[in-house]
Amino acid sequence: MANSPTTRSLALMRKEGYTCAIVEHWNPFANIRQDLYGFIDIVCLRGDNRGILGIQTTSTGNINARIKKIQANPIYILWLQCGNQIEVQGWSKKGKKGKVKHWTVKRVPIELYIKNNL
Repeated sequence: MANSPTTRSLALMRKEGYTCAIVEHWNPFANIRQDLYGFIDIVCLRGDNRGILGIQTTSTGNINARIKKIQANPIYILWLQCGNQIEVQGWSKKGKKGKVKHWTVKRVPIELYIKNNL
């Protein structure tokens, strides 16, 4: 089994009690991976959580690029306005020099920031 960021995030969220589904898919005609609405890899549901949690998975070094990608897509605003959530999960191996490295996740929630021009 591949140990991709998506696989790791899926396992993490299921461990936290979420019911999850992968919503990114391979488009063989365009020869690219396509995310739901252009920014969601995994959707997660849990009874004590309001709405749907959409997750974008990546490596830790690409978190800022993913945040910019999400915020450049106007659909993210609608997603949040509907009571849903977005989280970017960045994965990297961490550990002391000379010691075994372990996969760690950095979780960044995406919130709606509306500038008030008054």
